This record gives sequence, structure tokens and C-alpha cells, in this order.
Amino acid sequence: MKVGKTLLYVLIAAGLIGGGAYIINKNQKETQRQTAIISADNAIVPVNIITTSFETVNSDYASNGTFAPLQQMQLSSEIAGKVTRVLVKEGDYVRAGQTLATVKKDALEVDRSTALASYQNAVADNQRFENAYKTGGVTKQQLDQSRLQLKNAKNTLEQSNIRVGDSNIKTLVSGYINKKTVEPGAVVAPGTPLFEIVNTAKLKLQVTVNESEVANLRIGDKIKIKVSVYPDKEFEGRISFIAPLADTSLNFPIEIMVDNNPNNELRAGMYGTAVFSAKESGTGHALMTIPKDAFIDGVSNNNIFVVQPDNTVKLVKIVSGKIYGDKVEVISGLKAGEKVVTSGQINLSNGTKITVIK
Repeated sequence: MKVGKTLLYVLIAAGLIGGGAYIINKNQKETQRQTAIISADNAIVPVNIITTSFETVNSDYASNGTFAPLQQMQLSSEIAGKVTRVLVKEGDYVRAGQTLATVKKDALEVDRSTALASYQNAVADNQRFENAYKTGGVTKQQLDQSRLQLKNAKNTLEQSNIRVGDSNIKTLVSGYINKKTVEPGAVVAPGTPLFEIVNTAKLKLQVTVNESEVANLRIGDKIKIKVSVYPDKEFEGRISFIAPLADTSLNFPIEIMVDNNPNNELRAGMYGTAVFSAKESGTGHALMTIPKDAFIDGVSNNNIFVVQPDNTVKLVKIVSGKIYGDKVEVISGLKAGEKVVTSGQINLSNGTKITVIK
């Protein structure tokens, strides 16, 4: 009885497996049939193409960057004490040597007065020792000791004068107060940041160029500058720095010094574009170029489809050069008169037949 039930179960399982296999096989055949239909319908892929040729292009090139101030300074306190006055506010223009704030100096004045008295006493004592030494009244050792005391008293006085001077917090550069982090009554310590000062009379446009471009640049070269927020204005600068070492992306940092206009319209942190003029004679020279859209998975891959005489396509790897707007220079890999696909590449592979969209 048990054997009969077991046999029945085995037969049922075999039937289920066989039925599943039949259904799967049927589905596979249907999928293959539909794929074949689709393939037949799409055997010829419509594309856009261009015919390669040499053309004269403007070989000027541009590089984007940001403006940095000529000078930027964090002004800090050099002594400890309570701030008694703050003489400027954010946005004020200050000149080098101007006092911006003062720290309470009563105790410092007392120290200086004491140091001055000690110095004057040391001067008088030393004079007496000098006179006595001439007549043999004191020894050379006593005279040397007097001279040493005079020197120490003078140093102490000078240090006191410096500390009193440091109570007037002065800027070493001219520029605008960009930040003020102190108010009257605040107690500060040596090194406490008080003001940030930026000098924007001149600015440095910081950009990068590649190795082929940096070879033609020299310190002092004049460069045209465009600023995105002032599209109708053009500025001019001079190259002030060319890095001797490339960065991690193999580009060379460049700094271009730009004079601000009388209205100080340029500000640190703005975006700017440096337009580098090509060194070739004339306004341009003949190059073979193709559209950026011709490249598969981006210009850096250098892969394109070239149309063959039988209206199929072939995947070709080229060597690309500079980018001029929406066009890319072709250094090698193509000849003039060849047809290159510029759209529809997603549906293409080697040997795919194409038709050109009129």
C-alpha cells in the first residue's frame, strides 16, 4: 500500500516537472520569435552623420577660475588685555599703519614709567663709573658691570615701549575690513583673531592649463579676462605665476594679476575666464574636427563609428586633441572625406547597417 502511494507521488512530480519544462521551452521560443521580429524591423538603424574635412578654427583657448585677493590678512592681538576701543566696522577701507582698536594699557604705562626711571638711573650710574675709571677710582670689572646694567635697563625700556605700542592694534596692509570679531569690553589674549582684511585693488585669477598650453606662456604675458557677472565688460591681466609642477590632474596652476576698476567691481571669489591667444600666425589654422556628439561614452574614450562603403558601421578608436566649443580636434585615426556617425550610436555595433536621416 505504501509502495503504491510512493509510486503515485513520483508520477505526479514527474508530470509537474515535465509540464514546467514544456512551458519554459515554449516561452523561450516565443521570446526568440519576438526578438527575431524586432531585429528584422531594426536591421537598418537611422543615424545622422558628418563628412570629415579640414577647416579653419579659432585656436584661442579659455580656462575658468576664481579671483583671489592680492592680500588677505588675519589681524590678531599681540598682548592680553581688555579692548577699550574699536575704531572701524565691517566694510571700512583701512590703510597700512592705521590703528583699528586699542587694548587697555594702564598697567603697561606703569611698567614703562618704571623701566624709564631704571634706565635713567643706570645712565647716571654708568657715567660716574666711566669718570671714576679714568682716575683709577674703580676697577675694569666694576666698569663692565655698570655697562651691563645700563644695557639691561635699556632693553627693558625698549620692551616696555613695544608692549605699549602693541596695545594699539594696527594693520600692516591696506584693504577692506571683511570680518570684525571683537567689540569694546572684550578680553583678548595673544593670538586672538580680531579682523580679517582683504586687499582687492588687484586680484589674482587662479586657473589651470595643460602641458601643451603652458609651454607657450611666459611671466608678464597679457591675458584677456571675462567675468560671468559682467558679460559686457572685458578686463586685462598679466601672468604673475606659472607653477613649475603640475597638479594631480596633470594641469599647471597659473595666476593672472588683474587691476580692479575704479568702482572695485571685481570681488574675491568671483568666477572669471582667462582667454589665452594662440601663438600661431593669423586668427586660426586648418584642423580636422568632429562634433563632441560623435564620441561614444564621452570624448575621453576616443571611440566613434565610421560609415563603411556598404552602409555598415565600424567602431574606430582615434586620437583626439583640443576642444573648441562643441568640436574636438582629430589628431589621427581619420581621413578627410570619411563619414562619422553623430547620433543613434546607442543602437549600433560593428557591422550594423545604417540609413542616413535626411
